[in-house]
Amino acid sequence: MRTIIHRIRIARQTRSIFGMLTAVALFAVILTACGGNNNNNNNNSTSPSGSASPSAGSSDAAQTAGASSPAPAANDPIKVKIADIVSNPVFRVAKNKGFFDKYGIDADIVTFATPAEGINSLFIKQTDLAWGADFPILNAVSKGDYSIIAATGTNTDAAAAQWKLFAQDDIQQGADLKGKKLSTLRGTFLPYLWDEYFKANGIAVKDTEQIGQGGLDEAYIALQKGQIDATWVTGAALIAKFQTIEGAHELTDMSKTPVRIGGDVIAPNSLLEAHPAGVANFLRAVEEASQYIAANPEETADIMFAEVKQPKDATLRDLSTVNWAIGFSQESFESLSGQKQYMVDNGIIEKDFDLASKLGLDSLKQAVPDRVTYGQ
Repeated sequence: MRTIIHRIRIARQTRSIFGMLTAVALFAVILTACGGNNNNNNNNSTSPSGSASPSAGSSDAAQTAGASSPAPAANDPIKVKIADIVSNPVFRVAKNKGFFDKYGIDADIVTFATPAEGINSLFIKQTDLAWGADFPILNAVSKGDYSIIAATGTNTDAAAAQWKLFAQDDIQQGADLKGKKLSTLRGTFLPYLWDEYFKANGIAVKDTEQIGQGGLDEAYIALQKGQIDATWVTGAALIAKFQTIEGAHELTDMSKTPVRIGGDVIAPNSLLEAHPAGVANFLRAVEEASQYIAANPEETADIMFAEVKQPKDATLRDLSTVNWAIGFSQESFESLSGQKQYMVDNGIIEKDFDLASKLGLDSLKQAVPDRVTYGQ
């Protein structure tokens, strides 16, 4: 009898231990499930527009750059057409990796030969957002209801060094440009750059002939055929192409001049008024794409090759100077002010205007408040 009672006690203890282990295991499963749900909420949560956030590689991208959005994004989905050029990776990465989708931005990228052409497309409502150098941006805001919504942060010495001056071999110094035919891309800052370069080399503008062209590919053919004597060029792929021209060489680069050209993003005031939070979300997506590019140069090069056939090595060489860090500083304003005065003085801008009234920085302050230091 004692043996039977002892066996019963052992069985009860065994069942009790088994029950405890089962409960612990079940609790662990519940915890894991909760943790999994949190991860899913981070990776597959709905965007401000109500659509799913990027998954797989796209959600990884968003997590990598998530620290760039200090304020919660408001729900303000927008559909926009963005003017761009083939060598700029920021918008293409933002679209490819799902940053635009994450913030409810239904974006189409419209490609132009130059940023200036893209800016001009705003006038005929072909696009909704554009970017470019300070010069064509100023020209645009002087003509209508448009505002500068961000600076791209690319007005550096390193970026200036990527603007190369190629010239025929008989031109060995700046002074040799007197009497020569020089390329200038229509609607760009190049007349300003030429003017500053002429001043440094004792040449009057009237002593040269400037030939307006639509893009650097057109300038390449003209220089190759001897139809022009010199042209400014930027972009690793194009620079490599110009280096193959027989009878031409690199004379200098823009970093050896006083000119530093920043970039800016421009939007119609109607878009800013109708969708202030949507524009802030657009800028958040741009900032996160820029961070992703910095962290993933090889993948960025793959994206650029797949989408616009830009050679990977060219993209990798350009990234350090073409990637963006959006913001707006007092230096940004002063650079724009100086160029505006030049444009007014030379009749490029027919009627002077108040530059401060052409800044629409409220959305930028929502997206990257720590980088908007203008006026502080």
